Amino acid sequence: MGGLAHYIESAGIATTQVSLVRLHTEKLAPPRALWVPFELGRPFGPPDDAAFQRRVLTAALDLLDAPSGPVLVDYAEDAPAADSNEAWVCPVNFAAPPDGLSGDAALASAMQDEAARLMSWFELARERSGRTTFGVSTLEPDALPAWLGEVLTAEHPAAIGEYSPADSVRYAAEDLKALYFEAASAQPGAPDGKQVRRWFWRDTHAARVLLALSERFADSEDAALKLLGQVLLVPFEARELLA
Repeated sequence: MGGLAHYIESAGIATTQVSLVRLHTEKLAPPRALWVPFELGRPFGPPDDAAFQRRVLTAALDLLDAPSGPVLVDYAEDAPAADSNEAWVCPVNFAAPPDGLSGDAALASAMQDEAARLMSWFELARERSGRTTFGVSTLEPDALPAWLGEVLTAEHPAAIGEYSPADSVRYAAEDLKALYFEAASAQPGAPDGKQVRRWFWRDTHAARVLLALSERFADSEDAALKLLGQVLLVPFEARELLA
């Protein structure tokens, strides 16, 4: 968006934006930007807090009064803490890898069992909200873990439909995270986004599968798979949690 803003401004239209990654915004130097210290995916702060979100939006729009700079302003408020008196602990006990399997096969089997135990929570989350972010891969929820398990144990990744192998893995990984994150959101204790991401990357076999695929593809001769392994499958903040 920062790069696009330069083109829009060249046509005589003033722009402003909200930034979640300050370093990126500094490098792109858009005409006007408001950096907010919130978690990724929530540029206006926590959900269901209209007053707070309105203040963020107003602060971004106020930058339109500033001449084209670049202008980068830090938002002064932190996002409100989640209002929950109950500490969140995932109530699902994940099984150990089955006997007789080792390496990638054991990890793939453990991930499939783990996902199956979360499926009822995922369905509950979808029923409560009436929506889901799952589906970009076109695989059904109960088929997705097995497909990724086959990718982990195969020499070369397969393709889903008309997607390329790299896009197939990428979209399947996004759906896997959607399944886990939405399942966690339905569990007791009202976990916030940070708690769910920490749980996913630190405590699940699914995260280990994505890390293993990331490490495998990082040195691939296929440029798309290499990008997937080096950047897209495991984000930087997740690598810090896995370290």
